[in-house]
Amino acid sequence: MVNKVILIGNVGLDPEVRTTEGGVKVARVRLATTERLFDRASNETKEHTEWHTITLWRGLADVVDRFVRKGSQIYIEGRLRTREWMDKDNNNKRYTTEILADTMNLLGRRSDNPASDGAPAPSYGAQPQGASYGQQGGYQQQAPRPAAAPQPQPAAPSVPADDPDDLPF
Repeated sequence: MVNKVILIGNVGLDPEVRTTEGGVKVARVRLATTERLFDRASNETKEHTEWHTITLWRGLADVVDRFVRKGSQIYIEGRLRTREWMDKDNNNKRYTTEILADTMNLLGRRSDNPASDGAPAPSYGAQPQGASYGQQGGYQQQAPRPAAAPQPQPAAPSVPADDPDDLPF
């Protein structure tokens, strides 16, 4: 069985970070994802925004606390979890579905990140060579890939135009 969620969206509110009695850090982030659909009947584009509650633990919560603010764009991999709780007022059973994050990547440019404030922060981007934060391994900075120098191409052997072996296959 598979329970996997992958989201890319914008943080709607500053993250809510707290520490449990056992000293474990936990962060809750509200993430907005927007789907754009073109309606042929009205000839206009319509948007549908979905809000997700993301829960991040330990090292991921620490990274969220340091680098994520309202407006930050992030990539999340995780799994769905539904919790059941009792309403204090009416004693009714309530349910909440959230995403437990296993991996988080900061996306966008450094200047797009409201939490950067000019402080040295890890480089991050939408490309795989950015900063990656995993639940298991914590912060993992990947070395940027050097730009590939253009390799000289060997010259193709010249073939006379009337050569019968000059076939395209």
